[in-house]
Amino acid sequence: MPAYNDEDFIEQMIHRKDKSIVNFIIIAANIVVFLIVEATGGSEDVYHMMDCGASFAPLIQAGEYYRLFTCMFLHFGFRHLFSNMLLLFFVGDYMERYLGKIKYLILYIGGGLCGNLLSYAMELNNGDNVVSAGASGAIFAVLGGLAVSALLNRGRLYELTFKRIAIMAVLSLWTGFTATGVDGFAHLGGFIGGGAIACVFVLPGLLRKN
Repeated sequence: MPAYNDEDFIEQMIHRKDKSIVNFIIIAANIVVFLIVEATGGSEDVYHMMDCGASFAPLIQAGEYYRLFTCMFLHFGFRHLFSNMLLLFFVGDYMERYLGKIKYLILYIGGGLCGNLLSYAMELNNGDNVVSAGASGAIFAVLGGLAVSALLNRGRLYELTFKRIAIMAVLSLWTGFTATGVDGFAHLGGFIGGGAIACVFVLPGLLRKN
């Protein structure tokens, strides 16, 4: 396995020929939505975020189910957006290269919805009425997909090992449940959903090879 330093790795990710187009489009969509929200009222204004489609259990319960999808493209402030998009830039690239464009998009959206559904279910169960938004559930779906794909491919996917992915996922999930203002259930639901979707996509091909 070749050794990479951070600068070499970033340079290769930016300039390699088989760029992950869908992942770039998703990142661009999040940035564009963020700029629109900022220009029309501010991304840290809770009421404006609700108007733009953030998740809020009472409104979802009243029939506004689209919020489970739209909240994936909304972020509370630049730091929230930047940290999510930076992580997605790297992990999404691996997953799209491995699955292909359409399957990657299905995993990202489907896993993100799984995360938001679990978060919504827990809010109803606990009686919480929290306005939430962010792409992290979908990003954890990509992490779950990476973990399952590496595990099924004898512990490695490109330069990533299952152990490395698992450690990153466990630490990130733990942070989600212990940090204030972070939706740990969205992360967990996304991770499980992404892993399940990856199994559906990856296992048939591996079984045919064997």
